[in-house]
Amino acid sequence: MGAMDDRPANLPDPRRPLSTERRRIVLVTGMSGAGKTTALKVLEDLGYEVVDNLPVTLMGALMRAGDADPELGRRPLAFCADARTREFDHEHFERHLAPFLQRDDLDITLVFLESDDGALRRRFTETRRRHPLAIDRPVADGIRLERERLAWARGRADLVIDTSGLSLPDLRRLLAGHFSIGDDSRLGLQVVSFGYRNGLPPEADLVFDVRFLANPHYVPALSAASGLDAPVATFIERDSAYAPFFDSLIGMLTSLLPAYEKEGKSYLTIAIGCTGGRHRSVAVADKLAAALGAAGWPVAVRHRDIDRAPPTRD
Repeated sequence: MGAMDDRPANLPDPRRPLSTERRRIVLVTGMSGAGKTTALKVLEDLGYEVVDNLPVTLMGALMRAGDADPELGRRPLAFCADARTREFDHEHFERHLAPFLQRDDLDITLVFLESDDGALRRRFTETRRRHPLAIDRPVADGIRLERERLAWARGRADLVIDTSGLSLPDLRRLLAGHFSIGDDSRLGLQVVSFGYRNGLPPEADLVFDVRFLANPHYVPALSAASGLDAPVATFIERDSAYAPFFDSLIGMLTSLLPAYEKEGKSYLTIAIGCTGGRHRSVAVADKLAAALGAAGWPVAVRHRDIDRAPPTRD
């Protein structure tokens, strides 16, 4: 819904080329209330063997068990750990789990689920749950303490998903895109529009800034509409900079996407940003998703900030 060793989020390490023969292992962690339970259920539905709240040393033991049992060694595996999990700290992770990351027969992904403080407080209030680290204190104290304890994991993560503005269907779709274990080897795409004032989408692999295009916000007849409305899209496409940019973008992606697919990447998120995420980014993202879909790529589109962005401040 950070810094990830020395490579961009979601991109495979070029030293470890992916192979369909490698055993898929997903380690899910993150903030309480950010969607870890949902993530684990999605992975279970996808066919993963799911284990929750296992100490780090036993995670390593379970992965090693697959070496002696070929049948067990072929099953995809998903762990879930958080600030309450015994031994789940940086020292134990580096000692007991990090060595597995170098194995050519394993495809291990550390996923960190987070949400902004406001979304987390709201979820605990709505469900009347106690924060696990703030049983006798305000929820805000538990959130702050948990962020401190898990800062190392967020920095170590291969994929950070911010669920603040994600619906449950969006989260399920995103996880299925990244971690499906079916026979379909096609690269799945998600095109996301966003507003820079609300921050970059942490899950983005490629980000394109369209704030150079004419802004419909300053046209009174268009300001209250969105990039999904035809008059707004037409206004943006009439900008003389639009066609060269869009043609270049399609040309670049036409060469990049097969290369990503060849290297074994299963899911790619393309983010298009403008100021507020309501007009320009929405129109361009929608047009891009349609073009990629017409070219035969499996693609979904999400407009992250279309409702959150106030029309008066685009």
